[in-house]
Amino acid sequence: MGLPLGAALAACGSSGPTQTGAGGGTGATSGGGGGGGGATYWYLSTQPQEGVRTRTVERFNKANPNGKITGTTFQNDAYKTKIKTAIGAGQAPTIIWGWGGGGLRSYVQAGQVDDLTSWFDQNAAVKDRLFPSSFGAATIDGKIYAMPCETMQPIVLYYDKRAFDKIGAQPPQSWGDIMDLVPKFNAKGIAPFSLGGQSRWTNMMWLEFLFDRLGGPEVFQAVFDGEKDAWNNPIAIDALGKMQELIKADGFVKGFSSITADSNADQALLYTGKAAMMLHGGWTYGSMSTDGGDFVSGGNLGYMNFPPIDGGKGDPGNTVGNPGQYMSISSKATPEQKEIAKKFFSTELMSDQSVKEWVSTGAVPIVKGADAQFAGSKDKAFLDFVYGIAVNAKSFAQSWDQALSPTAAEVLLDNIAKLFQMSISPQQFATNMNAVIGK
Repeated sequence: MGLPLGAALAACGSSGPTQTGAGGGTGATSGGGGGGGGATYWYLSTQPQEGVRTRTVERFNKANPNGKITGTTFQNDAYKTKIKTAIGAGQAPTIIWGWGGGGLRSYVQAGQVDDLTSWFDQNAAVKDRLFPSSFGAATIDGKIYAMPCETMQPIVLYYDKRAFDKIGAQPPQSWGDIMDLVPKFNAKGIAPFSLGGQSRWTNMMWLEFLFDRLGGPEVFQAVFDGEKDAWNNPIAIDALGKMQELIKADGFVKGFSSITADSNADQALLYTGKAAMMLHGGWTYGSMSTDGGDFVSGGNLGYMNFPPIDGGKGDPGNTVGNPGQYMSISSKATPEQKEIAKKFFSTELMSDQSVKEWVSTGAVPIVKGADAQFAGSKDKAFLDFVYGIAVNAKSFAQSWDQALSPTAAEVLLDNIAKLFQMSISPQQFATNMNAVIGK
């Protein structure tokens, strides 16, 4: 299968500062390791996903008045910083929401999260409901340390049908088409691609697809496996060069390096007609539907998988992104808090009602047979598209910054930003990244 099946590109947060989430407890607390009967849970603050998470906790609390969960929400980047600090200080929430992969591995190595393997063995019905591919990023050295949950969200190439009508063109069917479209959109005063480049992981999605379409998942797998000089693969250098060619050709909106994904400004550029296309996560469909006026409901949004590259070896059916989200249990939590978390996992977290609500946001839950819920949805076409990609992809690759260790991931994101700002060459990028392979 090549790449480790796994974790999410970060779902972007948008709703302002830290705020108390799902009710029922006694207010948000920062620690999961201390006393108190209830469990604590931190999660991302972006609608419509935040609403589903909050209501799921509220239903659980109503059914379990003597063992409640208190939720607290954070924007994406703030959460990443806060959770690392809290875990390092032994003050993690009971339930640790995350992306699996390299980050989870670091928690496991530090003894900060519980091994859930035997719990899944005892609760086979819980495991059997979920897509098997979702367990890859929850598994470290053969043991399961997280509950896969929520939704699968491949990275999608979105486009504005109105913009293509203005230049009399069709959506790109190859990398060559992408390069040909760039000057045509620029001549019309439309940015070819929106990009929230300040967030860095948004840039990374481009490289993930270029590496895959040129060489298949094996190119990054060599990095993941710690092979010496793996970034120096000629296919990797070619992909990095193609990326800079698109940037030099003014493929992205001017000032992309100062646009953040947390603010959803990149999405707004697409639905307001200022950009023609956007490569982004499946989770953005729901927020564009909510925030974009009649952009989605009026049939103006198009979407497709990333096109092949002429001469590339990668399967054009492959995808990257998010085969699930992941919840671990803090090893510092009390026995009572751990039991509350496990009850949440086995009852409400992926209940029929939760599945129905995730579908209502335009997302595909990681529950087998979830497509039976699509029939009455206004978003049926998009849901079928995502389900088809996720189920049929030979490789559903884990986001690089989640597959790697936190140390290597930070160096990766830093170098991706420099590559996009044209301050380093493809060869310098490879040299810098080879220095942290296996770290």
